[in-house]
Amino acid sequence: MDLPPGRLEDVTSDPAVPGDSDSPFRSEPSTRDEAPQFVLPLVVRIERAAPPARTDALETAARAVLTLLADERALGDGEWAAAVRDWQDARIRKVVRRARGAEWLRAEALPGITVTGKAAQVRVFPPVPLDGWPRELAKLQVSGTDLDDPEPPPGVDLTAPVIWQNPEVTMSAGKAMAQAGHGAQLAWWELSDEERTAWREAGFPLAVRTAGPRHWGELTASGLPLVRDAGFTEIAPGSCTVVADHPALRNR
Repeated sequence: MDLPPGRLEDVTSDPAVPGDSDSPFRSEPSTRDEAPQFVLPLVVRIERAAPPARTDALETAARAVLTLLADERALGDGEWAAAVRDWQDARIRKVVRRARGAEWLRAEALPGITVTGKAAQVRVFPPVPLDGWPRELAKLQVSGTDLDDPEPPPGVDLTAPVIWQNPEVTMSAGKAMAQAGHGAQLAWWELSDEERTAWREAGFPLAVRTAGPRHWGELTASGLPLVRDAGFTEIAPGSCTVVADHPALRNR
């Protein structure tokens, strides 16, 4: 992909799943590549003295993507709707950058939505052209998005959605945040209007966890939404990264 001037890489993901040859979630060339390309910016707040836990950041990023997709400004004739449609008509790219201090305050002043987890804060912005980033966001760094979990995350409630990560793929926190967002978006697309409404009104509960090897094999064969990365950064093209396990989709 084309990167902003002066940047060596971005924590960028473009998911691809089997299906329609013109799906936005395929790594092979398609007619979607001929459309103007947009990207969904996400900014995670990482203060030196109090960085968020990795799992908290991943879950908050996934909820941020869902919150934008469900926002009235992204729907119908809303002020962000055209940008969201253009983004979804092309490749579904997401870029995660980090901010602290005054950088975070400048990012918060731009149109967007801040979603807060246990401690993590992630701001999602309406999609922008690949070469049309707002200056305040273009200046933000990707390095420094590596995060850890001080303690193992708790067990999951399987009555709520779970974004399962591939145990054999190693990703930076920023890359994994984008992948969690992809998984949440795939689940959102598969749900009915009633199921979307119920998820939104509940506050988009979800967990992000790494599956065990045997469980991962079962998940990839289950028919649940599966993300294959296009391989722009960090991992090989076609790598399976996450499976979106939403209770409403398990028996379909």
